[in-house]
Amino acid sequence: MGVYQRFCLPRVMNFSCSSKPTTRQRQKVVPLATGRVLEVGLGTGLNLPFYDSRRVTKLWGLEPFEGMRRRAVKSIAASPLEIELLDLPGEEIPLEDASVDTVVITYTLCTIPEADRALRQVHRVLKPGGKLLFTEHGKAPDAAVRKWQDRVNPVWKRIGGGCNLNRDIPALLHAAGFRTDTIEANYIPGWKPASFNYWGVAAAQR
Repeated sequence: MGVYQRFCLPRVMNFSCSSKPTTRQRQKVVPLATGRVLEVGLGTGLNLPFYDSRRVTKLWGLEPFEGMRRRAVKSIAASPLEIELLDLPGEEIPLEDASVDTVVITYTLCTIPEADRALRQVHRVLKPGGKLLFTEHGKAPDAAVRKWQDRVNPVWKRIGGGCNLNRDIPALLHAAGFRTDTIEANYIPGWKPASFNYWGVAAAQR
């Protein structure tokens, strides 16, 4: 891993993912987490202030990038939650089948190389009746915006640590066996190719 990925990228991602619009999106879903929680893509810990410590008994934070984990240390120390860091990618969740009440994924599916495989792992570890809480940017409904997403995506991926602008989030969820009980979608303030968001609650179909 080069200097940019180790030192610059965590700063860039923390800055871009902590904007007011994305913070408001996090606040819509993270407080709904209950019980034993797995967060896929803990990053620098931007979600930690929004968990309800009265409702969460344990949090596993899956984060494969050392630079992100290093920047998350202060947020973890400040959190009242019991947090265990897992140094593995989303495609390799080291938890038992049906062991998690809630999975939280925010602005992460865009980056995971094998997002379909990661979602199948999420499906595996969720308990019957468990829920997946998500907010993600992705494929826009407008042809003109999609054109720009597709055009810019190769360069965007290189500077954004693998982030894709044009992933079809609902299609990924459904293909992995999830039912989107609650899903909303709209543009949030920002650069349009990166600002069409999907958010809601999904359940694992058995």
